[in-house]
Amino acid sequence: MAIRYPLASDTWDQAEFDAAEAVMRSRNFTMGAKVKAFEADFAKLFGSRYAIMVNSGSSANLLAVAAAVHAPDSPLKPGDEVLVPAVSWSTTFFPIHQLGLTLSFVDIDPHTLNIDLEKLERSITPRSRAVMAVNLLGNPNDFTALRDICKRRGLILIEDNCESMGARFDGKWAGTFGLCGTFSTFYSHHIATMEGGVVVTDDHGVYCALLSLRAHGWTREQPADSPFQIDDDPFVKLFRFVLPGYNVRPLEIEAAIGIEQLKKLPGFIVARRRNARLFQEIFGDFEHIRSQRETGESSWFGLAMILQGRLADRRREVVAALQAAGIECRPIVAGNFLRNPVISRVNHVVHQEITAADELDRQGLFIGNHHYPLEEQLRLARTVIGGLVCGGSCDRMTETINKEPK
Repeated sequence: MAIRYPLASDTWDQAEFDAAEAVMRSRNFTMGAKVKAFEADFAKLFGSRYAIMVNSGSSANLLAVAAAVHAPDSPLKPGDEVLVPAVSWSTTFFPIHQLGLTLSFVDIDPHTLNIDLEKLERSITPRSRAVMAVNLLGNPNDFTALRDICKRRGLILIEDNCESMGARFDGKWAGTFGLCGTFSTFYSHHIATMEGGVVVTDDHGVYCALLSLRAHGWTREQPADSPFQIDDDPFVKLFRFVLPGYNVRPLEIEAAIGIEQLKKLPGFIVARRRNARLFQEIFGDFEHIRSQRETGESSWFGLAMILQGRLADRRREVVAALQAAGIECRPIVAGNFLRNPVISRVNHVVHQEITAADELDRQGLFIGNHHYPLEEQLRLARTVIGGLVCGGSCDRMTETINKEPK
């Protein structure tokens, strides 16, 4: 059946195509002036001192954790525990393991789907040094409470904000509460630059570490007052390495597109929040699903559903009915990550019971949100799911839906 309600959609118009064409005509393809301009625009919009563009949100997470390890005076060292929510994308977790740190998994709040702050505090041990907080599906954490915990217990706060660009808590942008925060500009996210990601920070030493780590660990691009600036000879500096870095540089074409996309972000967020309110209205009286409870101002990456009541343990049936009706859906990111086979290959501990993440792993799914109105699509989803509760079979529902005017 044709897709009637996609999970992701294109946010480009002629401005993005013109920007891409201008870069191609310039023949300047590698990281350069457009990247610097995008970084300046991004930092200004989100009120951060620095913004560093990279080639993906996953790379942004990698650099954020690596910078926390390698920045001057950083207390993070191999073996230290980093507290993480049990539900997130894989590349929230892998950089922590890859840098020799230990993942300390904490259950989620069953309503907000973010880390459970009570269980977080009970999971802190003498080896705990940091929290990697994830703003899931657009929803900010309660940063008043979270930052209080971090301050009292001496923990570094890093934000994985890859799914939540444009979200706010207490008037402040999600992604700007910690030592550094990460963003993704992949196709399905709030703005799209093909591939891409950004790290923001207000810390000068972290910024200098990020610059080096992004490009091989060398000393090029370091400001004059950088703690990693060790050589005055400009020729020697071309190939001088100070950190065990990577090559995660972005392209000029991605930055040029990003400059245009950033101009549209406020309108995209308004539309997504409007769709979320409509979703809550349409499903508000439907007791057989639980939606994500908003903290602060979510930017609503997607619209989550936790099946309960007469739909409990029927996710396969719900997914089949939605797909038959042309509605795309997915698991809620990676579910309970502890249930993934790769967990045997990563250094991790669990200090508290994991229950809400297990429920999400079994009962959770989400449908898409977009920058355009979704009333027709959301009502279709309500009809399909409601039909299952009322005893309608997938076959009968599909037949009825196919007869509706497109």
